[in-house]
Amino acid sequence: MEEPGEKGKRAGKTAVKRVVNDFVAGLSDEHRMLVVLKVQLYGGLWEPMLDDLKNRLAGKPYIFKLVNRINDDIERIKQMREFETKHDIDLAEFVELS
Repeated sequence: MEEPGEKGKRAGKTAVKRVVNDFVAGLSDEHRMLVVLKVQLYGGLWEPMLDDLKNRLAGKPYIFKLVNRINDDIERIKQMREFETKHDIDLAEFVELS
């Protein structure tokens, strides 16, 4: 027999999964590239990547030269980080990293 509230929890998880899948499906190639770089170069963290981009803009030393569209990448990262926080997920688990 099912515990009370289990059906509601499953329905909630299904709804979140659908929202996440829809979000991932709508990511541009540039967004996907940032998720891949987050995992492969920055230990799965957004903050070091943001620091690199901001340091590059400021003419300070930086670790990795990403792309010429730094401000766009910063906005993409903010958008994806907010989505991850809101849904308590890591997009790297949903974006193909190859």
